[in-house]
Amino acid sequence: MIQYFKITLLIILSFSFACDDQKSLINQNNRWSENEAWDWYDKQPWLVGTNFITSSAINQLEFWQEETFDPEIIDKELKLSASIGMNTHRVFLHDLLWEQDSLGFINRIDQYLSISEKYGIKTMLVFFDDVWHPEPKLGKQPEPIPNVHNSGWVQSPGAKLLRDTLSYEKLESYVKGIVKHFSDDSRVLIWDLYNEPGQLGIASHQISKDRAIKLYKNIGIEINDKNYPSYDLDKIDNKTDKQKFTLKLLKKTVEWIRSVKPSQPITTGIYEWGADWDNFEELSNLSKFILSSSDIISFHDYGNKSSAMSRINQLSSYNRPIMCTEYLSRDNNTSGWGDDPGNTLYQFLPLFKKNKVAAYNWGFVSGKTNTIYPWKSWDSTFVNPPDKWHHDIFNSNGEPFSYEEIEFIKNLTSTVVEKK
Repeated sequence: MIQYFKITLLIILSFSFACDDQKSLINQNNRWSENEAWDWYDKQPWLVGTNFITSSAINQLEFWQEETFDPEIIDKELKLSASIGMNTHRVFLHDLLWEQDSLGFINRIDQYLSISEKYGIKTMLVFFDDVWHPEPKLGKQPEPIPNVHNSGWVQSPGAKLLRDTLSYEKLESYVKGIVKHFSDDSRVLIWDLYNEPGQLGIASHQISKDRAIKLYKNIGIEINDKNYPSYDLDKIDNKTDKQKFTLKLLKKTVEWIRSVKPSQPITTGIYEWGADWDNFEELSNLSKFILSSSDIISFHDYGNKSSAMSRINQLSSYNRPIMCTEYLSRDNNTSGWGDDPGNTLYQFLPLFKKNKVAAYNWGFVSGKTNTIYPWKSWDSTFVNPPDKWHHDIFNSNGEPFSYEEIEFIKNLTSTVVEKK
């Protein structure tokens, strides 16, 4: 009898896995054809913008929560971006916002899109993110650690929910609910399913508590477990199993969105350093799925110009439009990519325009994310802002990092400005 039960269980499990594989195959078959992807892309202007978050928000939660959502500053900063010819932005959502208040969240997204539309800006909306703090919490968000790069960004979903596959119905409701509401909305340009899928959290990024205490003390904030929690990252966001769960959630997300049949395409950025992206058979299962399920191909590049050109050539082999959804690290010659300080707007924007690659740099108006500071601020102390900003383009008072840089952007986007 026991043996019979084991055999029956194995048959059921095998059938379940086969069904999952079949669903993935069906979803990939619903992928836009190359012709459909190019037809959509050729109707777009050259897409230029940023990864947008207001200077008043430290992370996705503070940007969108009712208490801190700020239409006035959104309007001010989107107007500024339109003034230099930007026509699109990449904006991060968060699953906890849906769980907290789905109708309110939908209304705030709608309000944001209306402001964007006023300035001729279309939006790429991002559902999930594998990067940064693994325990996101609603409510008041922490103050930024002084002079430290992006100290408050949070993962979506949190590491616990990512690994709790039986609770994915929460995430299904979130994804389907938002896509259904905006599925035919021309203000939404494209759906970005997952930021840097498989990225291993903040393993090298977490600031020690002793150092945080000293830095916060400078601005009169006392650290405690509520405003600066301590945790064992290896236990909470174990890097040995993360990609397995990320791939499972990404497959589900593709399935959920394909079932809604939105008018907009979908993309997920490939994130596998050290691999040749045109060598499909040698890529990880996660990267293979990303490339075979995306209508439009997207990637990030914080290396130099030759690195970006190599990536564009590799991804061109898939014969689909290409978007670079993150770049700009002005000081990249200090970040381990060699001596060429080439990750600048001067180097990258002409390259992207020549190849009609959509260009989304990280950061727009300097603020609570502190992304003018470099990644090395995680373990190096900065007393003053760096002479060469890492990310971002404008200061919160509207003054640019570089007037010459602004004129350079305007000249390249002049055809976009004229169409408005």
